[in-house]
Amino acid sequence: MKKFILKSVLYMLLILLLLEVIVRVFHLYTEDPPRFIDAYGVEKRVPDHSGYAVTGNRNQNFSEFHINKAGFNSYREFTPSADKFELALVGDSFIEGFHQDVSNSIGKQIENQTEGIEVYEYGYAGYDFANQMHLVHAYKNDFLLIDQIILYLNYDNDLNRGVYEPNKDRIQMLSSTLFKIRDNIKLLAYGSKIGIIEPLKKLAQRGVAFNDTKEGYRTNELTLDSEDEELKRDQKRIANFKSLIHLYGFDKSKTTLLLDRRKTSKRFLDFCKNNGIRYIDFSSSFENSKRPTTLIYDHHWNAHGRALIAKEIADYVKGTQKH
Repeated sequence: MKKFILKSVLYMLLILLLLEVIVRVFHLYTEDPPRFIDAYGVEKRVPDHSGYAVTGNRNQNFSEFHINKAGFNSYREFTPSADKFELALVGDSFIEGFHQDVSNSIGKQIENQTEGIEVYEYGYAGYDFANQMHLVHAYKNDFLLIDQIILYLNYDNDLNRGVYEPNKDRIQMLSSTLFKIRDNIKLLAYGSKIGIIEPLKKLAQRGVAFNDTKEGYRTNELTLDSEDEELKRDQKRIANFKSLIHLYGFDKSKTTLLLDRRKTSKRFLDFCKNNGIRYIDFSSSFENSKRPTTLIYDHHWNAHGRALIAKEIADYVKGTQKH
């Protein structure tokens, strides 16, 4: 019996070792560059990290990233000056662009379509509008030199707070020993990505590994809010927007929002129009596209969707330069 147990343990270790080798050789795991909060309270990536971001369990999306010296995924360094025309593109994971090779990012495509421009992509997964406004204010000396600023706004998620506070708890959690172990053992990283580790997490938390929820099966049907609920939600989000631009300022002469009208409240759009806040609406180009604009296993823009975004911004910039 003792020999059987020892052999079983040995075989199990060998199987795990083989799986670890397979995951590493075929690069089935994704890499997540470390994060930190800098002296200005800006959350970003640790500079000078390169690697590959992977989505799906069979490398459905395999993209190269490079974190520049400023702490953002970019093929170029940020060197704003009064002698060049620069555009800052600020936003969350959609702008960070881990779903496309850094050499073919939205910023790079904008540069290819617009003569004499440098695009600085300040993208970071998890940014909301408060993060973005704080970043522009924190690096105000750089942004004074930058000629145009485009802020990506996902209306449903980005206006839930009117004051910025750095997420120190998340940084501390991602820097914990458990996360470091997960990141170094690629089989664990892969298992976590595709959900295999989830039952073990529940067991570790003294829960039930496999259990049925009381709510049962849910469809993808949306629950419609009442008119009063929508009004209160819009009022709260617009109030948060006002709070942030009051705290940090908002240069209307060179700052523009990037948004999808289909997912944005008409009240907010009317507020922008009435207050001289410009926005780029990319909904029409997505609606008119005969090809999918998002990844089939992820809600992020795919290569075609990102190309459409780049064209919308490039056309907008060229239009403003004529005036």
